[in-house]
Amino acid sequence: MVEGNSINATCRMFGVGKHTVLRLLEDAGIACAKFHDRYVRNLRVKRLQCDEIWSFIGSKAKNVSAEKKEIGWGDVWTGQRLMPKQN
Repeated sequence: MVEGNSINATCRMFGVGKHTVLRLLEDAGIACAKFHDRYVRNLRVKRLQCDEIWSFIGSKAKNVSAEKKEIGWGDVWTGQRLMPKQN
């Protein structure tokens, strides 16, 4: 999660169940996607910085069974695109 904390560590820090944390993550992701889809439009970009974050769901891709791959386990990348402030 944020600052490199795992889901289990977050559960321990806040004294909540794993499903509570996962539900919060899902709700936050949906809210971010809606915000992005509504407000990020018609950008005029002169400079763009691109980066990515690698992680995994369940386990690393090399260790995932075919059954688990079907439900989304394995490697995942999150892309970031940053535009510096323009005057």
